[in-house]
Amino acid sequence: MPKRVSREDIKQTLHYFRNSPSYKQVKALILLGYSSGLRAHELYQLRPNDLHLETRTVYVNHKPSSDQTTKTGQSRVSFFDKRAQIALYDHLNALERNRKIKHIFGKTKLVRLFRSAPISVKDLRKAFSQEWDKRNGSFAVKERLLGHSLNRVDFQHYSYLDEGDLKQVYEKVMV
Repeated sequence: MPKRVSREDIKQTLHYFRNSPSYKQVKALILLGYSSGLRAHELYQLRPNDLHLETRTVYVNHKPSSDQTTKTGQSRVSFFDKRAQIALYDHLNALERNRKIKHIFGKTKLVRLFRSAPISVKDLRKAFSQEWDKRNGSFAVKERLLGHSLNRVDFQHYSYLDEGDLKQVYEKVMV
């Protein structure tokens, strides 16, 4: 039985971190993960240039030479909602004061912070997938946003969706 991760679990986790000095970072991570479906390691590898805040787009890059990898070895695009956009603006503004930071979300620190949290960072992806299904989102679009292998005849030969098409469906389902 897959673990169920509800909106209430997301709220509880945000509440759990409310007094943390890292709250802005944790909130941005939670809301981005929940609304984009990125894997935990993909979130940890994000750099400021991978996010386009104005269009609420995140580029998940597979560039091993730059320490950015994906499970499938393919780069992809995903999107995030307005709550994540606001949280990311807040977090990135705080980050600008420390220009030495390479990644938006430092893995070592966040793994430690989430050790006793109600949910883990990897659960955010489950929450996205479950929320997408509850809202009757297209399976083909979800597979692309999640970065699943597209080794199916339909995906390889018949189903073509560019970034604009994906964004349009995402907006109807998640926003």
